[in-house]
Amino acid sequence: MTDQARNEVEQLRSQLEEHNYRYYVLDAPSIPDAEYDRLMRRLQELEAQHPDLQSPNSPSQRVGAPPLDHFATVQHRTPMLSLDNAFSDEDLADFDRRLHDRLKLNPESAIDYVAEPKLDGVAVSLTYADGELITASTRGDGVSGEDITVNIRTLASVPLRLRQPPWPALMEVRGEVYMPQAGFERYNAQAREQGGKVFANPRNAAAGSLRQLDSRMTAQRPLALYAYAIGFVEGRLDCETHFAMLQRLKSWGFPVNAKVRQVRGLSACLDYYRALEAERDSLGYDIDGIVYKVDNLQQQVQLGFVSRAPRWAIARKFPAQEQITRLLDVEFQVGRTGAITPVARLEPVQVAGVTVSNATLHNKDEIARLGIAIGDRVIVRRAGDVIPQVIGSAEPAADSLRQPIIFPSECPVCQSPLEQIEGEAAVRCTGGLICAAQRKESIWHFASRKAMDIDGLGEKLIDQLVDLGLVDNVADLYALQLEQLAGLERMAEKSATNLLQAIENSKQTTLPRFIYALGIREVGEATAKNLALHFGDLPPLMDASAEGLLAVPDVGPVVAAHIADFFANPGNRERVDRLIAQGIQWPAVQRAANLPLQGMTLVLTGSLESMTREEAAAKLEAMGAKVAGSVSAKTSLVIAGPGAGSKLAKAEALGIEVLDEPGLLRLLEQGL
Repeated sequence: MTDQARNEVEQLRSQLEEHNYRYYVLDAPSIPDAEYDRLMRRLQELEAQHPDLQSPNSPSQRVGAPPLDHFATVQHRTPMLSLDNAFSDEDLADFDRRLHDRLKLNPESAIDYVAEPKLDGVAVSLTYADGELITASTRGDGVSGEDITVNIRTLASVPLRLRQPPWPALMEVRGEVYMPQAGFERYNAQAREQGGKVFANPRNAAAGSLRQLDSRMTAQRPLALYAYAIGFVEGRLDCETHFAMLQRLKSWGFPVNAKVRQVRGLSACLDYYRALEAERDSLGYDIDGIVYKVDNLQQQVQLGFVSRAPRWAIARKFPAQEQITRLLDVEFQVGRTGAITPVARLEPVQVAGVTVSNATLHNKDEIARLGIAIGDRVIVRRAGDVIPQVIGSAEPAADSLRQPIIFPSECPVCQSPLEQIEGEAAVRCTGGLICAAQRKESIWHFASRKAMDIDGLGEKLIDQLVDLGLVDNVADLYALQLEQLAGLERMAEKSATNLLQAIENSKQTTLPRFIYALGIREVGEATAKNLALHFGDLPPLMDASAEGLLAVPDVGPVVAAHIADFFANPGNRERVDRLIAQGIQWPAVQRAANLPLQGMTLVLTGSLESMTREEAAAKLEAMGAKVAGSVSAKTSLVIAGPGAGSKLAKAEALGIEVLDEPGLLRLLEQGL
């Protein structure tokens, strides 16, 4: 082992710890993720080459360790206490009054408090000796907890070594491990896709993750920590207030919640409660209340403890986000995109301050996973503006009262068959243009800029047209009259005239645009162009079999089935025939086999004077070319105008032919 390797390892560890501190504590990352990953890979490489340099407190160890057989027990040097609760402003006022009495303060004098968000996570105790993390444990019974050191080491927000000495020779830092809401949603979505365990809420997810015997599993969970106190400390901590202690923790490398505030007096406490309650839904993590602590540490000592709770702190609770109620029925709704969503009809219950009588059950697979039936008592969760959802079973009903939830086999709205693509959770209606539940979405898509480009036909106007019965499907757009439109809300005669002209103008389109406008599942712009180039006209596409569609570039079995099913539906065919009869037309399409640029990949970079890059791309694609956004070894040709940068440089480095704008014009005129 060389001194050079040792020095580089120490330097890398120091750099990575600094970047963790900037990311998790200061919320001010200084390098891109890719550079952080490069530093970490280099550290792992050196530690593998020099085993004597390995350390349990190295940033590289956050990936986890081999599984444990069981959790050992850790004794807390100072008990981890519970908190008394306040459920109303009156409860909080009583708490403030008791403190005045015990501290023998004038009722008019205001007590200084620290107000902190009460995270809905898992309390942990982290023990540091000479600035190094040596053990981590759960709260347990308050006197002892489970040793979760190997799991805690995987959390990038937990400092393995403290910053900015001096620090106590030995101390226990108390904190809350939680799972951010975005990470929780991503984890559950992935678990559903893979058939894994889905957690009911972020707190359960955090608790389950910390109690993994295999810390490599914990390392894959999006957990984070906020420190909120120091429990045991060897020697004297040079802080006079709780708030100063939190700032000291922050200087040592611990994340401290940015919403922590010093407040003076009961009125300021109530103001903080109202302000944080208003922000609760946008914090990005779950909180179930606020903790108020007397800020002066000497006053904390004077107040002391009762049973297992401090007299100097209290938790002001928010309305609960989970409640138990009975599942009365399940109805099935059809979304704007055809997805079938089961909706639970519930015995009304107050959840987070709102009466809830309906909740989503997500999809067919979720019903099976929950194992619930009509008549059961179920757990309902509502977090902020998120749609209430059933997250678990609380108590099954008696067998004689339970009714199984039966998923329909056909669309509840248009009676078209339902389908579930392998690998997808959603069950969808195949009705397409004929399904009333999907009509607004299909009309909006049909009129969008990249489809028929009907300027002025936005979502609010579409809502009016459908709700008033003026438009039932896309073909009805071409039968609208001036007097019908002029009578709509916020639609004067001039606006109505302009809209009718835009509808008339849309009749002159291209075959790719028209195919895309039909809204066939998974048929985007590129696939629509390939279909137009392959078949040359609409009738052969409409009559093509699923097997015949597989010959089209970029069309696989799933997309081919969607296209074939769409045109096999008599209702969809009737809509298409009506659109053609109302005058929609397009210029003849040159078949792909005869196109001069067929099989070539081109890249446009820089500016053009004679046309926009979008117009140039459309013309090149009409000649059979594929227009890509980046240069690679597969690029056939690069068109470079003034201002071309890295794409031009890469093309020159790869020896790819480059044309200027005059060359582009010759290419468009003459082909190759």
